[in-house]
Amino acid sequence: MLMNKPDFNSMSLKELRTYILSNRDDNDAFYTFVDRVDTEKTWTIYSPINSIEEMEKYPEILNRLKQDSGRKVPNN
Repeated sequence: MLMNKPDFNSMSLKELRTYILSNRDDNDAFYTFVDRVDTEKTWTIYSPINSIEEMEKYPEILNRLKQDSGRKVPNN
C-alpha cells in the first residue's frame, strides 16, 4: 500500500521534528528539516564554557532552559 507523505514545507520546524522522531526512516523529511534549520538559522552561537559557574555569564541561556519544561535547571 502506497501512503501519501505530508507536505513537509507546510509544517513548522517543531511539527517536522516531531514527525521525524516518529518516522526515523523518512529521509525526505530529515533532509527537509536540516535544510530548513540551516536556512532559518534560529540558533545563537556562544563561546564554549569551561564550568557550570560560567553559565552565570549567559543569563539568557538559563532563562531559555528554565522555560523549557523538559529540562531541570537548579535555582541559585
